[in-house]
Amino acid sequence: MSALSSSFTFANGTTIDNRYMLAALTNLQSGADGVLSDDEYHWLTRRAQGGFGLTMTCATSVQHRGVGFPGQLGAHDDQHMQGLQRLAQGIKAQGSHAVVQLHHGGMRALGSYCDDTPMCPSDDEATGSKAMTVEEVEGFIEDCIAAAVRCQKAGFDGVQLHGAHGYLLAQFLSPELNRRDDAYGGSPEKRAKPLMDIIAGINQSCGRAFSLGVRLSPERFGQRTEEIRDLAADLLVDPRIDYLDMSLWDVFKDASDEAFSGASLLKVFADLPRKGVALGAAGKLYSARDCERAIEQGLDFVIIGRAAVVHADFPAQALSNPAFKMLDLPVSRDHLASQGLSPTFIDYMASWKGFVAA
Repeated sequence: MSALSSSFTFANGTTIDNRYMLAALTNLQSGADGVLSDDEYHWLTRRAQGGFGLTMTCATSVQHRGVGFPGQLGAHDDQHMQGLQRLAQGIKAQGSHAVVQLHHGGMRALGSYCDDTPMCPSDDEATGSKAMTVEEVEGFIEDCIAAAVRCQKAGFDGVQLHGAHGYLLAQFLSPELNRRDDAYGGSPEKRAKPLMDIIAGINQSCGRAFSLGVRLSPERFGQRTEEIRDLAADLLVDPRIDYLDMSLWDVFKDASDEAFSGASLLKVFADLPRKGVALGAAGKLYSARDCERAIEQGLDFVIIGRAAVVHADFPAQALSNPAFKMLDLPVSRDHLASQGLSPTFIDYMASWKGFVAA
């Protein structure tokens, strides 16, 4: 029997049915106001039905001025509550652990949502972003906690904090983008303070029965692999969280940072000591065998992105057939529609080079 088919219990006592987690996938399917659409509901509940032990929403906004994508799901206002309740019920009805990924675009926020002045840890000429005041940083932290409380009240099992891919939390972590000299900048510990304060606040406001994860990316967007490794080392023994989600772009690639030349990027993190905190990773996991290899190399669970777009039931297929692999790209629009993608989502995937057949 595959280890991927076995259940897993997080530090807070929550058990998921298997080791497959749906990655948070941008899909542009909800309303301009962030209210859940039928299309986004059907997309996500199809994945829960398809066998994911944990089903995660797309990156979901915690502030209006932090919206990063058109049609992005929202959790920053009570107008979002009814849709969130419906979505939580739909995912959990399939026996999947229901999680909202909390997100703020920072310097990558849409101009129309932030009066054309995105906010960022420090002024950024390239994007026209302005450095946040201390009060704005504190407000962001409070709004992340409030969004988590809203998701809990809606019936979700937990949240994940998006600290990857150059969005606001990752901007704070980056020594290139965060040049502050106050409590939120300077040393790696100070640059991580917003993340740590949000973790503490969610624990206090939601309790430990509400699962909590963190997503990090160790390369690109001004990150230093060594600093992200050290932060991951702290998080993997932190009793306040349940899992760490590493976005590696390719789970089996070597590290790009010269300090880790010749080393597997996965090994950099999988070799860190863990104390109750689970480790997962995403990046080009396209087959049952890829997923098995990732578990064999030290992960507790795998995080599926593109393969989940192509196959709504990727976990069910992979668990029943060790030779199963994602269809070769590009795939047809008709195929994606059969897998629960709306025309809007298919159009978005067509913007990814080589994903959708012309």
